[in-house]
Amino acid sequence: MSGIRILAIVLIVAGILGVTYGKFSYTKETHEAKLGALEMSFKEKETVNIPAWAGVAAIAAGAVLLLARPKS
Repeated sequence: MSGIRILAIVLIVAGILGVTYGKFSYTKETHEAKLGALEMSFKEKETVNIPAWAGVAAIAAGAVLLLARPKS
């Protein structure tokens, strides 16, 4: 399987996931403090919204790459 086909499949899958879920969250550790035996850390939950048009564009780009014929 060529690299172009793999990239096309990855784009299609990422586009489908983007359209289906629309956002994803992750936890980021922001501050850490150590005062003797006392340790404190703070974590923030970040959410990234994925626009629907970006998912559709990824699916379309993947389809174009997958269906394009290589030059001979």
